[in-house]
Amino acid sequence: MNDTTTGSVKLQLRLEGLAITAVSAVLYARLGFGWGTFAALFLVPDVSFAGYLFGPRIGAACYNFMHGMIAPALLALIPGMLPYALIWFAHIGFDRALGYGLKYPDAFGHTHLGMVGKAAVNARSA
Repeated sequence: MNDTTTGSVKLQLRLEGLAITAVSAVLYARLGFGWGTFAALFLVPDVSFAGYLFGPRIGAACYNFMHGMIAPALLALIPGMLPYALIWFAHIGFDRALGYGLKYPDAFGHTHLGMVGKAAVNARSA
């Protein structure tokens, strides 16, 4: 478990996450959707953490499904679902801006953006 994403590459990936959040929120606002719905649904993708109750492999698969770009992109293609897709994109971008990437099945803290949480602390002390 190496933290291989570092330096300017890690910064760029996190800035891209911030851009995804900003663009999603601006589009959401410009299309006139309600902010109450945005707030109510923003954290829904984090329900995927429940997958970790069944082990790290299933947890990572659940998390990655809910935090990847494919599912919300497909949702956006369904008539009437664009506001929900934009909320989902905003959530994904926000997580990535904070450094939470897609998970590897070996440990919750091992992500495509590097190590996070206890895994990062353990990696630094090893």
